Amino acid sequence: MQEQLIDLIGTTPGTRVQLRVLHFGQPGQGPRATIQAALHADEVPAFLVAQHLRRKLQALEAAGQLLGEVRLLPLANPLGLAQQLMGQHLGRFALRDGMNFNRGYSDLAAPAAQALRGQFGSDETANTRAVRSALQASADALPATDTTQDLKRRLLQFSAASEIVLDLHCDGDALMHLYALTPQRELAVELGALLQAQAVLLATESGDSPFDEACSTPWLKLRETFADHPIALGCFAATVELRGQRDTDHGWAERDASALVEFLRRRGVVAGSPAPLPTALCEPTPLAGSEPIHAPQAGVLVFHAAPGDRIEAGQTVCDLVDVETGAVTPLRARSAGRLYARSLTRWAEAGQRVAKIAGTSLARTGKLLSP
Repeated sequence: MQEQLIDLIGTTPGTRVQLRVLHFGQPGQGPRATIQAALHADEVPAFLVAQHLRRKLQALEAAGQLLGEVRLLPLANPLGLAQQLMGQHLGRFALRDGMNFNRGYSDLAAPAAQALRGQFGSDETANTRAVRSALQASADALPATDTTQDLKRRLLQFSAASEIVLDLHCDGDALMHLYALTPQRELAVELGALLQAQAVLLATESGDSPFDEACSTPWLKLRETFADHPIALGCFAATVELRGQRDTDHGWAERDASALVEFLRRRGVVAGSPAPLPTALCEPTPLAGSEPIHAPQAGVLVFHAAPGDRIEAGQTVCDLVDVETGAVTPLRARSAGRLYARSLTRWAEAGQRVAKIAGTSLARTGKLLSP
């Protein structure tokens, strides 16, 4: 294992913020995977899984079992990790400007397309290699004028040329679930089965440029731009939601890390024969069909359904109690599906998403992810 420490730009005099990257395997040998933990820095289960994964990768490397390269970022957001405000950890948004650390990533496809014009032939392998190189160059050329921009730029630089990108998160109070691209349904189902996910949410584009899509959707765009030439869909990227914020358990973390290693084995990064694929616990559903339950005004949440429950259209998911009048407003589902996440706290602000249901009957448009 090689450890790399990168100083981020834009910090105040007398302070230093470093991004830590652990490199396993030989650079340029075999497929490359990048796995990062807790881009939303208050999503603690990702840290624990990363440490279990680190030990497994060290053992595999020592045994000569790594056929490819793995880059592990055990704390992908040192900025958010340091954001303590009056005893509360605020790791989802940058305090400097309120930007979500997992939104607004740069589009690498447009500059790559300019560089790739006239570069393609009939060889898919050569074309795919050219795209990978162009995307890496696009990421390396990204500008940054503040620390948050530099963090986002660096994360893309480490992931742009990877065949596999796994972004480890968690939700408030939730089941294991994941997000991926619709054209990569087969791989998403495989990863979901290994992790025993109870919701697999697919979209071609979520509408807010999260990190995983910044790595995978450029391939879709470039294949469309250069449709006359064969180009593989060269990067599978997924956001893995490791249950809820309080689900820090060594047993779960060990199983999750083992599942990630098994996924890498199935992709040719790790040596050995893959184990039989476990039975999937769910069928994939469209992210556009995921129903967010919103609080129409502020109040106390009293849930009638827990993560994992099957919900019917019209069913009350929770009550919203007005603290001034005592009035109770039932918050009902419009669609049937499985409740896969709900608010960890029991106080809701007006407009807040308080629960999410994986269904199929809705067809939402616009920004599909939580703010």
